[in-house]
Amino acid sequence: MIEQFKKYIKKKNLFSDNDKILLAVSGGIDSVVMTELFSLAGYNFAIAHCNFKLRGNDSDKDENFVKELATKYKVPFFLKVFNTRKYSDDNKISIQMAARELRYYWFTELLNSEDYRYTATAHHRDDSIETFFINLFRGTGISGLHGILPKQGDVIRPILFTGRDEIEAFQTENNIMFREDKSNLSDKYLRNKVRHKLFPIIKEIEPDIEKVMQKNISRFAETETVYFKEIDEKRKIAVRKENEKILISIDELKKLKPLRAYIYEFLLLYNFNFSDVENIIKTLDGISGKQFYSPTHRLLKDRNSLIIIPLTNKKVQENFINKYDKEILFPVSLKIRIEKSSEISFDKNIAYLDYSKLEFPLILRKWKRGDVFVPFGMTRMKKLSDFFIDEKLSIIQKEQIWLLCSGKDIIWVIGYRIDNRYRITENTKQVYRLTFQG
Repeated sequence: MIEQFKKYIKKKNLFSDNDKILLAVSGGIDSVVMTELFSLAGYNFAIAHCNFKLRGNDSDKDENFVKELATKYKVPFFLKVFNTRKYSDDNKISIQMAARELRYYWFTELLNSEDYRYTATAHHRDDSIETFFINLFRGTGISGLHGILPKQGDVIRPILFTGRDEIEAFQTENNIMFREDKSNLSDKYLRNKVRHKLFPIIKEIEPDIEKVMQKNISRFAETETVYFKEIDEKRKIAVRKENEKILISIDELKKLKPLRAYIYEFLLLYNFNFSDVENIIKTLDGISGKQFYSPTHRLLKDRNSLIIIPLTNKKVQENFINKYDKEILFPVSLKIRIEKSSEISFDKNIAYLDYSKLEFPLILRKWKRGDVFVPFGMTRMKKLSDFFIDEKLSIIQKEQIWLLCSGKDIIWVIGYRIDNRYRITENTKQVYRLTFQG
């Protein structure tokens, strides 16, 4: 297997002999065999282990086993302990997705901080075939049919050339110790159902299914390359970006055939699904104003374009500016100065406020129905919704506006108008100056 391993790495150009590689090692048979192969081949590597704290004492035993493995091979060892359940709850995602996100974020940090070229994971041929069927069931389109790729960005899969049977044979022959993850035996997860129930039936029909699927997956990957080259060429014509907005020309869309395929690929980046696409197509010749939502974006059907904007994360609806802050970068970029006097500019992106009237911390938030303020130059309250009408702001422009508040008062509609009650006067002793940078 060692010669196949080295040939596969060269054939797929996974890395060069002098690259430092970070091995993602769980302690299971696949990652331990991969580690042994790296050692036999003489490559420069380190071991990284994630303790997700999901299996009680077994998780800690895995950690100790992998640490001892690093000692055995005399290579650097990196460990990260995660509160996976909390991350899952906080981000409202599955445990599996939480673990995936946490480990890949950490791997990226390690590559940058410790000067490693790639992270190697122990996915093998059977994993790739299982992924093909899982993606087929989930309706991921052509992108899901290539299985697991040998190289994606800074992640490599150097044992994709081999399958579970060969890995087990190599482990037995070389008497390699490993840790068994009991969750792999459970049919609670879709992947295990495919592995334990579907795959045995398929093998009865086609005993050589691994080789057959390997060839199919290779052909699908080649087809995908041609397909996306065409999609990207048409995307450059039909789609343009304007600040945070994505605009898709309806006239250009109507020239494309099959329309459904192009729109699906254009919108997939923004997490719209096939059902959304079907409904969006029905509106192309209709009136403006129809809206559609994905988990992350909103699509507005305008007269000439489909306009896509990110949904505002409710967790960042309210932010604070403390008394001694000199600069804010999120959710908007503001530079702050406190001056004894100031030469006034009429730039709408600069606010000049009477410092003595401010109540800290100041609050940054989005607008809501019922909001009122006294626009600069006026003496009476005005509804913010009426102010927006006067300014001829679109739905999208209104949603992008941030308000700066002192206590319950709106003191600046950022980029538009300050509140007249907080303007500087001849009695102002200190000027609170804010510059909006985007």
